[in-house]
Amino acid sequence: AAVVRRLLADGWQVDGIDRAAATIAHERFTAHALDLTDVGAIQTLIGTLLQAGTPQALVHAAGVLRTGELGALDTDSGALMWQLHVQAATVLANAVLPAMAEQGQGRAVFIGFGMPLTEAPIEAVPSSSVPVSLGRRPGAPSADRVAVPAMDLLELPRPAASAPWAYVKVAEGCDRACGFCAIPSFRGPQRSRSTDSVLAEVDTLVAGAGGMPVREVVLVAQDLASYGRDQGVGQRQLVALVRSVAERVERVRLLYLYPSDLDDRLVDAVLSTGVPYFDLSLQHVSRALLRRMRRWGDGDRFLARIDDIRRQQPDAVFRSNFIVGYPGETEEDHDRLLEFIDAARLDWCGFFRFSEEPGTYAAGLDATVDEALVADRLAELSERQDALTLAARDVTIGQRIEVLVDEPGIGRSFREAPEIDGVVHLPVELSVGELASVTVTASLGVDLVARR
Repeated sequence: AAVVRRLLADGWQVDGIDRAAATIAHERFTAHALDLTDVGAIQTLIGTLLQAGTPQALVHAAGVLRTGELGALDTDSGALMWQLHVQAATVLANAVLPAMAEQGQGRAVFIGFGMPLTEAPIEAVPSSSVPVSLGRRPGAPSADRVAVPAMDLLELPRPAASAPWAYVKVAEGCDRACGFCAIPSFRGPQRSRSTDSVLAEVDTLVAGAGGMPVREVVLVAQDLASYGRDQGVGQRQLVALVRSVAERVERVRLLYLYPSDLDDRLVDAVLSTGVPYFDLSLQHVSRALLRRMRRWGDGDRFLARIDDIRRQQPDAVFRSNFIVGYPGETEEDHDRLLEFIDAARLDWCGFFRFSEEPGTYAAGLDATVDEALVADRLAELSERQDALTLAARDVTIGQRIEVLVDEPGIGRSFREAPEIDGVVHLPVELSVGELASVTVTASLGVDLVARR
C-alpha cells in the first residue's frame, strides 16, 4: 500500500485500481504488473521500494523462477534479492521476457516482500495482493532511460602517462538511482569497456609508450564494481579484470566501490593485489536516511564488512565519503554517523554538505536541514575524523614500507591513493618511478616522512 501511495504521489498513473483500494492492499505483500520495457518505471519502483523501507523485496517472474533461469541471486545481503536498477532491462529482455512470452505470460513481474524467494512460486502470491500497471500521466516528464551522449567519454583518446601511475577508466555512466545524484542524467547509463580494451591500455601504459612507464594502475568508474554487468549477460566482471591487470603491473588500486557489491570474491581479489585499499561509497549509516537517499545498507552492515576485511588483512586501508544535511537527517541520524566513525576507524574520510541537484529525486524533498546546523555537524564530524586519521598515520612511524616515487622527494605507499590522500616525503635522490623500501621516521599532519 505504501508503495502504491508513493507512486501516486510521485506522479505515476496507476490503472486498474483506485486510490481507496491502493490504501487497503495487503499489508505484507503488494504485487505490481508492469511493462518491463519501461526502464523508467522499473527504476522508480525500485527506488520506491527502498524509500518505503522494504529491503526484503523479492522479485520473481511467471514461468521463470521454477526453471532457475534467473541465475544467481543476492539472497544473503538483506538488500534487494535481485538488484534490478536500470541495467536489469538487458537481463529482463534477454532472459525473462522470452521465457514468459513462450508461456503466454505477457510482460509481468511480481514484486513483493516478506517471503523467501526460493519458497515463493507464482501460486503463493496472496489473493489479496493487487495487480496494477504503471504508466506516466499524460504530460508528465518522461522517465525513460537517458540516451548515451553523442560524444561518449569512453571514446576519448587516452593520454600518455606523465607520472609512474595512471587512472584507467573502465566504464562510463551509472545505472543506479541515488536520490542526490545527477550523474545518470548527463553521463547516461553504464557502458563498460571490453576487457581486451582495458588490458590493451594497461599494456601501453606499462610499456611507457609516449610517456613514463606506469607501475600503478588506478581503476575508476562511476560504479566500478558493476563493471561488465551491462554487456549482455548481467554478470559483473571486475574480479577477473583486477586479476588480469595485476598480472601486468605492480600495483592495482580500485576507487569508488558500492558497498553492496563488495562480496568475498572482490575482497579476495583486492587483497591478492598487495594493495589492500578499499574506497567505499557509504554516504551515510542511518538505515532510514539511506532509504531516503535510495541507497542500500546501514552502519551495522558496513562495520561488519570492514571488521571482516581487517581480520583477513589487519593493515587494510579504508576510505569513504559521507553526505551531511541530506533532507530528513535527524539528530539521531547524525549521532549514528558519529558512532560509526569512532567504531570504523576509517583511514581517510570526507564529509560533504548536501547540495541539491536539479532534476534529482532529492530536489525539493521536505525536512531540509538548517544551514547552521549542517555547519555544526560538519565541524563535529571533521574534528572526530581528523583525530582518527592522524592517529592512523602515527602508527606507521618506525615501520618499513614500500613507496612508489611519484616525483622528486614525494612518494606513496599502498595506504595513499594519488591526488586525494596524504603523501610520503622522501629523500630527493630516489628516482621517479622507483619502488623503494624506506623507514617512516615522522608524521607531518596527514603526510609521512621517511628515509632509506
